[in-house]
Amino acid sequence: MATEELTLRRHAHPGRKKRRGRAHTKGRQLVPAAVEEIAELLGDRPRQRDLLIEYLHLVQDKYNQISAAHLAALAEEMRIPMSEAYEVATFYAHFDVLKEGDAPLPELTIRVCDSLTCEMMGAETLLAELSDQYGEKVRVVRAPCMGRCDVAPVAEVGHHHVTTATTDSIKAAADSGHVHPDIPAYKDYDAYRAEGGYALLDACLAGERTPEELIEIMSGSGLRGLGGAGFPTGTKWNIVRGEAKPRLMAVNADEGEPGTFKDKLYLESDPHRMLEGMLIAAWVVEAETVYVYLRDEYPGIREVLLKEIAKVEAAGLDRVTKIELRRGAGAYICGEESAMIESIEGKRGLPRHRPPYVAQVGIFDRPTLVNNVETLFWVRDIVEKGADWFASQGKGDSKGLRSYSVSGRVKEPGVKLVPAGVTVRELIEEHCGGMAEGHTFKGYLPGGASGGILPASMGDLPLDFGKLEEHGCFVGSHAVVILSDQDHMGGVARNLMRFFEDESCGQCTPCRVGTEKSVKLMEADKWDEGLLTELGACMGDASICGLGQAAANPLFSVLKHFREDVT
Repeated sequence: MATEELTLRRHAHPGRKKRRGRAHTKGRQLVPAAVEEIAELLGDRPRQRDLLIEYLHLVQDKYNQISAAHLAALAEEMRIPMSEAYEVATFYAHFDVLKEGDAPLPELTIRVCDSLTCEMMGAETLLAELSDQYGEKVRVVRAPCMGRCDVAPVAEVGHHHVTTATTDSIKAAADSGHVHPDIPAYKDYDAYRAEGGYALLDACLAGERTPEELIEIMSGSGLRGLGGAGFPTGTKWNIVRGEAKPRLMAVNADEGEPGTFKDKLYLESDPHRMLEGMLIAAWVVEAETVYVYLRDEYPGIREVLLKEIAKVEAAGLDRVTKIELRRGAGAYICGEESAMIESIEGKRGLPRHRPPYVAQVGIFDRPTLVNNVETLFWVRDIVEKGADWFASQGKGDSKGLRSYSVSGRVKEPGVKLVPAGVTVRELIEEHCGGMAEGHTFKGYLPGGASGGILPASMGDLPLDFGKLEEHGCFVGSHAVVILSDQDHMGGVARNLMRFFEDESCGQCTPCRVGTEKSVKLMEADKWDEGLLTELGACMGDASICGLGQAAANPLFSVLKHFREDVT
């Protein structure tokens, strides 16, 4: 390996390396035309360091790529080192950074999701056929989960998503120039207000409710963080409120876990219910600013939020809390709260060592409340209907309603709003119309890519926090993927490990090297179970964040429950 390449791999970002090429520039070489173009593009926007990713998006959107000249000009305009601009731009999958001398990329890029459900539904065929048809005229690339697993396979043509995709439907979108996002039909500000929306927030701002009262209601309801961690919401609000001022808040709308699409449903149908819950939470903890971090795979929702947040501001509902909408750039790791905070600050999404926790040291080192979209979506209903109403919705000792994202081999996939603690067998038979024709239930992912895999014989376990851990699994963000007798579990585990290899941020050796080596071992004709087990244990024990810690869960599950599928 050449010394230059080795240096790039070691010191830039050795993870997340398969979905894009490497960029390299020979220092900051300013091109006058590029400097003028960047200055004009930024206009009178503030040159804040934390807005670097937003401005990289401006360049990418306008030119369909980021040239070496534009990157150098942007670094100069923002008065940051070229190395910082380079390492951030090349970290994120949705920035196409060119090195000096590279030919421009084709005007159109087609991304085909190759995550588990899309692969099950024919993504590999799409990739092969599209590459054959277009050659070098259109760039066809693999992409991780796009949050539309219920309508797999999925492709993105420019910023337009083609669902239940075929080669012909993708080609039709590309050839017709349908490259812009579709705007979903949703309940706008006026419709939400007409149904009593923002009355609770008005009461809070008028002093008719107290923060302590709302914390007590949240605690009594049993509402938990629904992004995957499951931390009690009332407890989290109370902890952050007890920290020193100024305090901040972040909304995690970066649901990148393969199989998860519940937040997308709520944001594209009733966005103000989440926005009101967000502003109430910010009022409780006295957050000066709230940052909504939205994954870039939801461009239509971004257009909706830009429009509707402007209406919220025009109505003066942001008078105690400023709202900032920030755009992700294709990095699964930014679903981890501290990596998300790094990205909000305009940096690479590298998870932080903890402690300190983000409740004490978060955005710009200030105490920060982090809540998931669905968590905030329930705030208004819980306060208006009472803690007991929500708590009584669960099954057994589980509390509340949950949104299970169900995909895979069922007749009716989608978001299923049902009592917490439902079993996968109940989801399949009572809410999904049964198994797809010709398929027999074989196994399931209870919590997305990182939640492990369980056999059909364990299909009567409650899908809730704390119920699956003894089996080496967890419910996480409630992403349930149904597998059948036509799915090879060894292949399922390989797909998931490839995802973790691609999405590792590369910061820590156990995850960066462990996922890569595991993929190679799992691609062999016969698995070296001893070495795979050792690698998995090392990742679980020594990785910095949950990605590496959970990456081997599907592997261990297959070795335990599906040995007949191990090759």
